[in-house]
Amino acid sequence: MKTKDILLDLRTRAGLTQDALAGKVFVTRQAVSRWETGETVPGPETLKLLSALFGVSIDALLGAPRKLICQCCGMPLEEPMFAREKDGTPNDRYCKWCYADGEYMYSDLDELIEVCVRNMADDAHPADEVRAYLRDMLPKLDYWKRYAELGGDGAFEAFKQQLIAEINALQIEGMPKVERLNALVGSYVNLPYRLPNGSTVRFLDDEATYLGNQLESEFGGARCFGVLANMEFILVCTYEANGENPELVLYKKR
Repeated sequence: MKTKDILLDLRTRAGLTQDALAGKVFVTRQAVSRWETGETVPGPETLKLLSALFGVSIDALLGAPRKLICQCCGMPLEEPMFAREKDGTPNDRYCKWCYADGEYMYSDLDELIEVCVRNMADDAHPADEVRAYLRDMLPKLDYWKRYAELGGDGAFEAFKQQLIAEINALQIEGMPKVERLNALVGSYVNLPYRLPNGSTVRFLDDEATYLGNQLESEFGGARCFGVLANMEFILVCTYEANGENPELVLYKKR
């Protein structure tokens, strides 16, 4: 599709008039009309606003989608997986697991490799084979080639270590010490907790990325501990396989 068709489709699906769209991106209705007839295309700054408004990449707005992969973990990228900046603008260089709200989630290549191995290894591709592939491929990606510039100052790693210390200081009975925290997207860990009145509540944002881990209970049995945190809170829960029957243990503001 051409840019004019893409913009018309996005505006129509959003239920916006040309006047309404013009107001949201600070142009005239005539400018929007010229985009949709193909007479002109939006300038760079307006493309950024349109990207944030419609939740699509600038590349997609221009009608020239590339074959994209995350420049941190190598995952093939499509629109729903794009990372987002603090202002909500899609970032099509990273997936939402590796970069979220302007923060890089990984500062340790070995840690990322082990996370990927757990998700990629299967009968056809055993863990050692996947690990060897990742050790060869990941250092060639832009993030790891530019690591010292992008995230190598250790600030984010220090933040994770601070979170780990705060979580372990809670000394929750039956929960082993947290050794590491991984990036987790809210939609995968936003469990519904039942209230005494029978209703349920969720505490997380499906679109946000959190730091967390799953831990086997020291008491044994079928239930696991789940730990999630960000700059604002720490959440600890227990649940059965596949997140069934979750129970909230602690929700603590930081």
